[in-house]
Amino acid sequence: MDSTPPHLPQLPPRDSASHKGDCGRVLLIAGSDGMAGAAVLAALGALRSGAGYLHVACAAKLVPALTQAIPTAILHAFGDASRKTLSMDDVPAMLDLANACQSVVIGPGLGNPAHVAPWIPELLHQLRQGLPKLPIVLDADGLNHFVAGGVDWRLCTASMILTPHAGEAARLLGLENAEAIQADRVGAIQNLTSRCPAAFVLKGANTLIGQEGRETAVNSSGNVGMATAGSGDVLSGHLGALLAAGLAPFDAAQLGVYLHGRAGDRFAQEWGTDGLTASDLAQWISKAMQEWRTQAS
Repeated sequence: MDSTPPHLPQLPPRDSASHKGDCGRVLLIAGSDGMAGAAVLAALGALRSGAGYLHVACAAKLVPALTQAIPTAILHAFGDASRKTLSMDDVPAMLDLANACQSVVIGPGLGNPAHVAPWIPELLHQLRQGLPKLPIVLDADGLNHFVAGGVDWRLCTASMILTPHAGEAARLLGLENAEAIQADRVGAIQNLTSRCPAAFVLKGANTLIGQEGRETAVNSSGNVGMATAGSGDVLSGHLGALLAAGLAPFDAAQLGVYLHGRAGDRFAQEWGTDGLTASDLAQWISKAMQEWRTQAS
């Protein structure tokens, strides 16, 4: 297993003549009533990681909050002003948006599938049919919807990154709780990668990154302060930006997890681990990326 930063991939170079259309278009499908913050954090993760354009597909009720929090995002509102969640009816329009983007992030704050019909399996099916090579990050409630719809590993392609924590990994594997995952995390990620060709990020202390045919990587960055609400949302947006910039899924996952942890470490060097928030991670990711570019030069 590899945990040494020099073995990580490099960030794609940015030409001095680049314009925003050259820097990656990310589609974020996120948020629901009461969970707008998850969409905001994922959006910040993408924008602070260099995405040139960020499109956000969301229920219309979230628009006022998102407009104020992320004015640089392009919002695509679904339903009338009272609509609280996205739904199956929105899938065709989401596909149209995805067709104009270089990556899609699905999941942060979408809502509990116990209360919202799990439409994500249908979206994944349509994406696989029409845009089979489009990079996708499936995170948080995206994973929960995937499980609620009946886990169909055929929907998970080599262009995808799935980012479960231990509880979500247990649900993906049909286990009762996270304890079995935590007892053998290496075995768990190997089990996951045997199910489909997607890349997996098994989050937690010493996050693991795996993909079929690749050696499992152990992340060496990060600290206890990152055990905070919204940290994973920032990571999903960050990964979406790296994919849109052209990194392959395993490379984006391995480098993205490291830089996300490095952002937390840089904050901790200045302020300590107490009080680290997900918003802080988004703020420091740009610094972590700049330092990585400098180290590589």
